[in-house]
Amino acid sequence: MLRIRKANDRGHANHGWLDSHHTFSFADYYDPAHMGFRGLRVINDDRVAEGGGFGAHPHRDMEIVTYVLEGALEHKDSMGNGSVMRPGDVQRMSAGTGVRHSEYNASTEEPVHFLQIWIMPDKLGIAPSYAQKTFTDDEKHAKLRLLASPKGDDGSISLNADTRLYATLLQKGDKIEHAVAPGRHAWIHVANGKIVLDGQTLEAGDGASTSDAGTLHLEGIERAEVLVFDLA
Repeated sequence: MLRIRKANDRGHANHGWLDSHHTFSFADYYDPAHMGFRGLRVINDDRVAEGGGFGAHPHRDMEIVTYVLEGALEHKDSMGNGSVMRPGDVQRMSAGTGVRHSEYNASTEEPVHFLQIWIMPDKLGIAPSYAQKTFTDDEKHAKLRLLASPKGDDGSISLNADTRLYATLLQKGDKIEHAVAPGRHAWIHVANGKIVLDGQTLEAGDGASTSDAGTLHLEGIERAEVLVFDLA
């Protein structure tokens, strides 16, 4: 059975420089019915105005994945890493024993749109670490491209969590499948566009979850970008 989480039902905070939608409880948004799903704790759909951003702030014991949809996001952290991320870039920061980082819109003319994802780690107190990789549109077109996994399989980024994160780009009429193994769970997040998931129409910002073994069927209604989380 699919459980649908509509975009308009998410938490919302607009700070002027930041317009953020929260799939799960976060900051001032609290909903005891939506505290996360399995090891997936946060999906924040963030738009940061030109020149705006998050100053240096701390994290610990969390796998933080950033997925850029539009614009350019500048990252710096206390491990000495620095980069400007653009669409197709995926970053994983294992906060471990503690790390500080900042994220700013790298443009003074255009907003940046990105997803920040928090995944509960398998082990606490590990040394902080960082990885970043670019995945092309061709790699994701009409197929599920593995972005992150526990062992960094198939050229993906490694995670300190029993989670496999995939992304796909679908055009109208494109069809793909994902098999949910017994004992596994899945969360699907539509980043943009519109799809049909097992007979249910999902639009940008919508999510769906299942804990039933079997095959999920995704079809593009219009150009769509979709993330699939395969969770323990």
